[in-house]
Amino acid sequence: MVTIRDISLKCNVSVSTVSKVLNGYREIGEETTKAVLKAAEELGYVPNSYARQLKTKKTYNIGVLFDTVSNYGLRNEYFAHILASFRENVSAHGYDITFIENNIGNRKMTYVEHCRYRNFDGICIVCADFSSPEVLDVVNSDFPVVTIDHSFNEAISIVSDNTNGMRELAEYIVAQGHKRIAYIYGNRSAVTHNRLVALHQVLSEHNIHVPEYYFLESVYRVAESAEKLTYQLLDCKERPTCIIAPDDYAALGVIKAIKRRDLRFPEDVSVAGYDGITVSQALEPKLTTVKQDTDHIGEEAAKRLISLMESPMTTPLTHVTLKSELIFGDSVHKIR
Repeated sequence: MVTIRDISLKCNVSVSTVSKVLNGYREIGEETTKAVLKAAEELGYVPNSYARQLKTKKTYNIGVLFDTVSNYGLRNEYFAHILASFRENVSAHGYDITFIENNIGNRKMTYVEHCRYRNFDGICIVCADFSSPEVLDVVNSDFPVVTIDHSFNEAISIVSDNTNGMRELAEYIVAQGHKRIAYIYGNRSAVTHNRLVALHQVLSEHNIHVPEYYFLESVYRVAESAEKLTYQLLDCKERPTCIIAPDDYAALGVIKAIKRRDLRFPEDVSVAGYDGITVSQALEPKLTTVKQDTDHIGEEAAKRLISLMESPMTTPLTHVTLKSELIFGDSVHKIR
């Protein structure tokens, strides 16, 4: 097994110098630092994680809470991209990630118990029921926490600008001549609330009045649920001319229902989505949607959490809002 002494002999520097380079100290010259890192790579040096924990009082392990009601889980493109970006960025700073579960082997435990068992340096809550007592226990614990798509005063939060994202989408649909606009929205959350408010504001500003039964609650990223609710909308005496889905996966279910009723898409009923995942642009016609910057979300979550873990007294618990982008497809037909 290669040790730091082996590296020191190869580079003809002291063991303490090698240790400082490997632990990120900046007092070592650039030339020496490069030589040590190159030697470590050539020799195949792997640091003793247990020894590092004893020395630094850190595990270099971040807990990730990812609990979704749908069966797509990590196969969901939206969350998969966020997690990939988050992992890449924390790995670049020497951290590993471990998913938080409700058990270790056969032993049942709460989320916060798992966090304490693993002794995580910090927690990232990517997807969860944010009203759950178990989740709230994690947020209110003494662990540094960053949340995605939900805001708490006790944690750093990273969210997309859902208000302006929905406003831009709604303004575009109205500009295409639509007045009978339905919205199948996702399960209740801060994200859902802000999107609903933005849509109602745009409709009000344009003096467009739609019946309350045009607004139906579904589940995010479950196409089957959106499909069932679309049939309900299509059975209305005066059916909507455009249906906004809670997300791009759900939009697939909306489109399926329209076609199964032998209606033309998008001429008879138009559809818009949200998230901007790859499949939305592979459809024919392409889906009009709001693209959330998943890479930036994951990167920002990693950067802020690392700062909170390593410099807690200089890192505020801020709410970071990232811009989204309206993607113009062909799924919203212009009414002449």
